[in-house]
Amino acid sequence: MNNIQMVDLYTQYVKIKEEIDRAVFSVLESSAFINGPEVKLFTKELSQYLNASYVIPCANGTDAIQIALMSLDLQAGDEILVPDFTYVATAEVIALLGLTPVFVDVEADTFNISPEKIKLKITDKTKAIIPVHLYGQCAEMETILQIANEYNLFVVEDTAQSLGAKYKFSNGTTCNAGTIGDFGITSFFPSKNLGCYGDGGALITNKEELAIKAGMIANHGQNKKYYHDIIGCNSRLDSIQAAILRVKLKYLDYYTDARRKAAEVYDHALKDIPVLNIPSRITYSDHVFNQYTIQIQTKSQATSNKRDLVKSKLAEYGIPSMIYYPLPLHLQKAFKKLDVEIGEFPVSEALTHSVLSLPIHPEITLSQQEFIIEKLKLIME
Repeated sequence: MNNIQMVDLYTQYVKIKEEIDRAVFSVLESSAFINGPEVKLFTKELSQYLNASYVIPCANGTDAIQIALMSLDLQAGDEILVPDFTYVATAEVIALLGLTPVFVDVEADTFNISPEKIKLKITDKTKAIIPVHLYGQCAEMETILQIANEYNLFVVEDTAQSLGAKYKFSNGTTCNAGTIGDFGITSFFPSKNLGCYGDGGALITNKEELAIKAGMIANHGQNKKYYHDIIGCNSRLDSIQAAILRVKLKYLDYYTDARRKAAEVYDHALKDIPVLNIPSRITYSDHVFNQYTIQIQTKSQATSNKRDLVKSKLAEYGIPSMIYYPLPLHLQKAFKKLDVEIGEFPVSEALTHSVLSLPIHPEITLSQQEFIIEKLKLIME
């Protein structure tokens, strides 16, 4: 069996090598390395793809969260609601800015923040909600927006894993992930569905005032060179990465379709295995499968080594897998001072003992998937 990878970036590159090489060399020849034409063109093309009014490029997805929050005029001690089961960057930036992350448990089937539990965490200090569209599927944005409107809260969508996903409202209207809240943010980390060959990120908004401010913050707080109206930072998407992203954006729908087809193969083969749950599907969002995450059912934390055993056995066959994520945010040492006890977020805690992500990417072959499925079934017997 050929070398199976979680994400096969080299094979993907080979398929579009001529276009990528030409794009990179064009930047080298122009020497417009910072804020060059490729950055402006990519920004325009991504906004058109998402049907969004404004895209503000930046250096990475974590910076995008920071810039979004800095644009909202929040004050030290303000509380921001975030899912407890997600990557640390979402909450890390909140703490870095002197704000207070408030964790919210997630839904057991979608892995996304629970709207019902959001309400239980709102206080007079709550100023914003950051729903994370985890693994490639949108959080329940219609209800989240209703809550945000009721309590006058900002909404910043973390769409780093779900660029290209579409959300369907109850009235039939559809919107792209990242275009629904006050801000959307995304990452172009190489393993993302739309990834560059280094670091990169962007903010998305339909509000002109926020777009102008975010653009200033990302550029040292200036709108005019050497005139700094607000405190900002230095966060740029460089021209070479923008040129690469322009090429790959043309293939994003193809990449998404390939991921969905691979997910269907897994679904069909794995759906009837006892104690294994395939990813759920929901009516209000499609899925772009940045990850294909199964759950190995466990009765308690004490039996969670079942998942770890499956992971270990897969590795013996040369099959990689990943645990996204092995620890909920409230149990991370970095947030110890928030003094959240074990058991307060039962769904998030249970997921950390049951989730396992299998290889999925546009380049995965049917024979590779069949090998993975065969060995997984053997392990699960």
